[in-house]
Amino acid sequence: MSPRKPRILEPDHQQISIRFDDPGRTLAPDHLARTLFLIIGRLDLSKFVEKSRSVEGHAGRPLLSVQMKLALWLYAISQGVGSAREIERLTRSDDAYAWLSRGLEISHHTLSDFRVGHDAALRKLMVDVLASLLKLGLLDLSMVAQDGTRVRASASAPSFRRLESLKQCREQAELHLKVVLATADEADSPGHQATREAKARDLLARVDAAIATVNELQKARGDEEKEARASTTDADARVMKMPDGGFRPGYNLQFATAGDEHGGPRTIVGVKVTNVGSDMGSVTPMIQQVAQNTSRFPMVWMADANHVKHACIEYADGIGIAVLMAIPKREQASASKSRAVAAWKARMQMPEAKRLYKARASLAELSNAHAKGRFGLERVLVRGLDKVGCVSVLIALAFNLSQHAAALLA
Repeated sequence: MSPRKPRILEPDHQQISIRFDDPGRTLAPDHLARTLFLIIGRLDLSKFVEKSRSVEGHAGRPLLSVQMKLALWLYAISQGVGSAREIERLTRSDDAYAWLSRGLEISHHTLSDFRVGHDAALRKLMVDVLASLLKLGLLDLSMVAQDGTRVRASASAPSFRRLESLKQCREQAELHLKVVLATADEADSPGHQATREAKARDLLARVDAAIATVNELQKARGDEEKEARASTTDADARVMKMPDGGFRPGYNLQFATAGDEHGGPRTIVGVKVTNVGSDMGSVTPMIQQVAQNTSRFPMVWMADANHVKHACIEYADGIGIAVLMAIPKREQASASKSRAVAAWKARMQMPEAKRLYKARASLAELSNAHAKGRFGLERVLVRGLDKVGCVSVLIALAFNLSQHAAALLA
């Protein structure tokens, strides 16, 4: 007796089907994607398109919606997604992303270019959001806390080389470019050849940037025996101590956060990215940025002991800001001739100052926790100080809008 043949349903690839798809039906009215899209629609986005050559009445391809691109990035960041390729994939598989891009196809190249190509527009947008919060009475600058966190750069430790090694790399990169140009007829298509040339020129440019960085660092060091090194992947990255105690290529991301000591929403009012591993001396430029962003100075400024620098304390005292910073060990036994420094040390011994200083962690460290824990900023995927700065402002916008979303839509 022959075995029974199993009954199997096979797909019919010739079958035609009609599908009706509406991602909006699956999204709740108060879904974060909807909320962010609506809030962004109320803001002035003209700065993003002021240099556009695509205008009505003239030939040319229209620009993709700035509101859509910005909403896609802010929503993605709020979900811990930091990859343009992943966002492109999600627009085809996730209802929230599909709703945001409804009817429009967007490539990861377009998303990547948008993220890092509008530094001035993003910073203006942050200022506009802060102005709205101030007008609505949702932002109080009585107390601001500053803190820095190190984030991993998009560069590996072996990419850091000394000058002699970089010169050899440049010779190889130059030779590679000549070979690419000489073998243009071997390319599969003009587009393939253009890609080959772009990659070869990019490699040469990155090596040149690393050489310039090494020369600059060595000049600053003077006659030190230790030779400077720079990365052929990201010349702006520096090896610095990370939160786990290890040393890796990274950036120092500084946030200034305003809020109430008793809790409630927090607001990032200042963002600054450096490639200096130390926090010392970063208070003055951050105070200046916050004043520029909000048109006013805070009353109390808090930071940990790593930020202590006499010049910063004197600057803050001169404009009427009470500085609350833990006194580091190096300062405890020393006497200062500066009135502002002496007043800061005396202030930190007062019970009221000690009570207020306890709020520093809940203010400053919340921003860092969100950036790394929720927004996926353990490692940046872009290269260069300017581009990392754009990503940091996007994260600050995502943080502020998610903290105040309900109030901004009311």
